[in-house]
Amino acid sequence: MKLKNTLLAGLLSCFSLVALAQPSADYNIIPLPQSVQLAQGEFLLKEGVRVTYPAGNELMKNNAEFLAEYVQEILGVKLQPVAGKAQKEAINLAVSTSIKNKEGFNLKVNAQGVTISGGSEAGVFYGIQCLRKSLPAEATGAVKLPFVTVTDTPRFEYRGMMLDCSRHFFPVEFVKRYIDILALHGENSLHWHLTDDQGWRFEVKRYPKLTEVGSWREQTVIGHNSGRYDGTRYGGYYTQEQCREIVEYAKKRYINVMPEIDMPGHMLGALSAYPELGCSGGPYEVWTRWGISDDVLCVGNPKTVEFIQGVLAELIEVFPSEMIHVGGDECPKVAWKKCPVCQAKAKELGLENTEHGTVEEKLQSYFIHEAEKFLNAHGRQMIGWDETLEGGLAPNASIMSWRGLEGGIEAAKQHHNVIMTPTSFCYFDYYQSADQKNEPIAIGGFLPVSRVYSFEPVPEELTAEEGKYIKGCQANLWTEYIPDGSQVEYMVLPRMAALCETQWMDKSAKDYTSFVKRIPRLFALYDKLGYTYAKHLLNVNGVLKGNTEEGCLELDLATADQAPILYSLDGTEPSKKYEGTLKIKQDAHIRALAVRGTAKSAEWTQHVKVSKSSFKPVTLKDNPAPNYTYGGAPQLVDCIHGTNSYSMGAWLGFNGDDCVATIDLGEAQEISTCNVRTLTETRSWCFDTNGLKVEVSDDGQNFRKVAEEFYPLPKDEEREIRNHTVSFDKVKARYVRVTVGTVKSIPQFHSGHGKPAYLFLDEIELN
Repeated sequence: MKLKNTLLAGLLSCFSLVALAQPSADYNIIPLPQSVQLAQGEFLLKEGVRVTYPAGNELMKNNAEFLAEYVQEILGVKLQPVAGKAQKEAINLAVSTSIKNKEGFNLKVNAQGVTISGGSEAGVFYGIQCLRKSLPAEATGAVKLPFVTVTDTPRFEYRGMMLDCSRHFFPVEFVKRYIDILALHGENSLHWHLTDDQGWRFEVKRYPKLTEVGSWREQTVIGHNSGRYDGTRYGGYYTQEQCREIVEYAKKRYINVMPEIDMPGHMLGALSAYPELGCSGGPYEVWTRWGISDDVLCVGNPKTVEFIQGVLAELIEVFPSEMIHVGGDECPKVAWKKCPVCQAKAKELGLENTEHGTVEEKLQSYFIHEAEKFLNAHGRQMIGWDETLEGGLAPNASIMSWRGLEGGIEAAKQHHNVIMTPTSFCYFDYYQSADQKNEPIAIGGFLPVSRVYSFEPVPEELTAEEGKYIKGCQANLWTEYIPDGSQVEYMVLPRMAALCETQWMDKSAKDYTSFVKRIPRLFALYDKLGYTYAKHLLNVNGVLKGNTEEGCLELDLATADQAPILYSLDGTEPSKKYEGTLKIKQDAHIRALAVRGTAKSAEWTQHVKVSKSSFKPVTLKDNPAPNYTYGGAPQLVDCIHGTNSYSMGAWLGFNGDDCVATIDLGEAQEISTCNVRTLTETRSWCFDTNGLKVEVSDDGQNFRKVAEEFYPLPKDEEREIRNHTVSFDKVKARYVRVTVGTVKSIPQFHSGHGKPAYLFLDEIELN
């Protein structure tokens, strides 16, 4: 009995020690600092610890108050901001001239206390964010800060996020919340998209109808331009006072607000209010659907230039940003071709069609230059989308390269400053999961966290000197399909975390595996702050890869936090423990999930259908289109069926060239059918195949045709996955050549008529 009591007392003592042990900070945060040097010892962050800042420095006072607010928000511990000299056993904030980068910082924790010093007040703020993210969000009360020296400096001077408030309008309080999210991730720029075809959001007192009329649309289309509408009037705008309030709010968090007035296209919001500014004179209405309207500003009308100057004059009174965004993208020019006023202006300017551009393209350049001259005359600089390169830019103008990296490369070579924001890495309105059925509706595309993380903004094509003109990068959030703040958060988080490591860290220091291991700690902070975020990284991530040497499909399963994984290959409830790479050689219905205690993650599923061509060597006569090569020819026989998005990585895209694939079956085998899978969506220039041909050979040199079918040209169709199967008399052969035809000239009914269509193909199955 005495022994039992002794054991019990010992156990209780152990439990007591665990209960009393304080949680500890962890400096392995996102973004990961350049240097983290730990030492022996720890400082106890507890109730009443002072936060000192230089007396008379309002920015540092704000910093101290932010730190106190953050700590109370996370831990419930109240700190005491005080003006004056540094103290022992306190958190001391200071600006240090020894830190050369204004946004760089040092965080030191030692026996004397905590010191956060920065190259400027902004650097101190980023050091505060570092400490904030180091704290355990699940803790309550005092926390140990291990002795450490943390040093960090951002790689890029421009670190941005864009928010489109035209397609959907977000209240002032949410815009502030969005700014707080940016601050947490070390961003320093909010690109605020304020006008478009679907609504004008900025108050211009000189032109009151812009908000009285142009900020409201009568209803909104449901889904992807379905032709069905919700019947509800929708709109809103920001007063100039509200804009100033947001600018000031962002300034305290060291974030510059750069407004965008998109011109000369995307202007139905303005034309509905002032129809005389359009080529036809109207009437116009704020667009109730998504897309790009052919109705644009009449650039030949002198009143249009006067209007834009009036709008910009009030804009720069409200926004102190040095750079003002004028859009300049996606401007249809059909109205200008028919407009006598525009054509007269072109004649006056001596514009002609040349190899450097059409008359209408040069008209746009003229108009953008007028806006640019006005901004320059008032001490501001113009920035626009990469279309503004056409016709040349003034020496101080900058561009945002969104249609890929090419525009940014061209601008950098011309010694213009560039912000990289390509669709392929930086469009957060794209789906972030391949499982679109269980995702909120998005514009399309596929942009998982891993791809965002892989982004490198400085192309290899640039010299070291040219690379200096890449000032940073930004992600864009267009909101056609994002009606509320909760969904905004879901679309940007945690992709913003992946982006911020690109913005802060040297490319040689980035490591996706490390990032994934660090993300759960940030998720805990998101939970504490009440943010809505995508949790796909906590689910099982399955990676499938064809192995032609062993004739199998290799499957690797993983989770961000190394949680145990259960799986099955026959479609039954997952029950087998995953212990390493699985090799699959027959049809399978894979199901896998992560287990955390009694909780289970969402399932990862995949169907595998094995045919005689599966995992066999395959070659292509012509390479796929540059943006749709992905894993190359082996993807056509990897047994992985693509979902209904051509940008998910499973579909190879061909543009103009037929897909001619030769498959080596390894030995002569009997076959009698060939099936190919295609993805069509004519509105996106993705047309179905126009024919399928199968040829066989014994030596890989001399082929004979065994089957051929032709298909009629499709009409305007929605997105659809199709199977095309040809059957033929049983034949024995080792080599099979499959030709899947592309539409070389898009039919007359389509806006792209005469140009080659895209063909998307993901699997060739022989049996």
